[in-house]
Amino acid sequence: MDRQRLSRLAHARHPIAAPLADESVARLLERATAHTEVGRALDLGCGEGAWLVRALAERPRWRAVGVDLDAQALTRARETADAVGVVRRIGLHHADVREFAAAEPFDLVLIVGATHAFGGLRPALAAVREQLAPGARVLIGESFWEREPSRAALEALGAARDDYADLATTTGRLVRDGWTPVDGHISSQQEWDAYEFSWTGTLAEWALDHPEDPDAAAVREAADRHRTEWLHGHRGTLGFVTYLLRRD
Repeated sequence: MDRQRLSRLAHARHPIAAPLADESVARLLERATAHTEVGRALDLGCGEGAWLVRALAERPRWRAVGVDLDAQALTRARETADAVGVVRRIGLHHADVREFAAAEPFDLVLIVGATHAFGGLRPALAAVREQLAPGARVLIGESFWEREPSRAALEALGAARDDYADLATTTGRLVRDGWTPVDGHISSQQEWDAYEFSWTGTLAEWALDHPEDPDAAAVREAADRHRTEWLHGHRGTLGFVTYLLRRD
């Protein structure tokens, strides 16, 4: 089935497409926007705009731009922004994040759960350097190995051992590339479990409630497969870190 539709369904109860609790999102956004009263934020791979809408609701003198390939997700983002009263301060673009360029730089760039679109963490950061205003922050989320991955974990993820590194190695590479972590958050096992239960449970429940839909069987199969891969494969092995970075 359409992968974009599957993702929208899976994140219906967890619009932040990453293993982060609401309080973690709130703290990271507060730190990421506290350096200026008036600012511009860019979310590359914004989905339904959850990060940007929350940021604008808290910062009335900020404006934001979101970019995503999922047109329906952008429609929902616009509807949510309208309901919250921030729609006049957000611009949403249906475009490839690798090709997006703006005339003005940004005070905050977010790439959380979307580094794969650039080919990984470091290519994503390299791509946004020219988008940053002086003193800007980057809020970026990426996976890492909590422990040495087993064959079962790699098969469940469809990953290779070299796709990720441990936390120390991942952070060291960023520092060598000229980035300074000024804050961050490592998702807890509780956050991971809540995210995975929401992802798989929302899909399974949708399939149960819509048996007549042509995609119902595929959605249920995706939920069951993902749950098995998580519980019997990568649980406790794959970590997730969200960095708040500045350029040296």
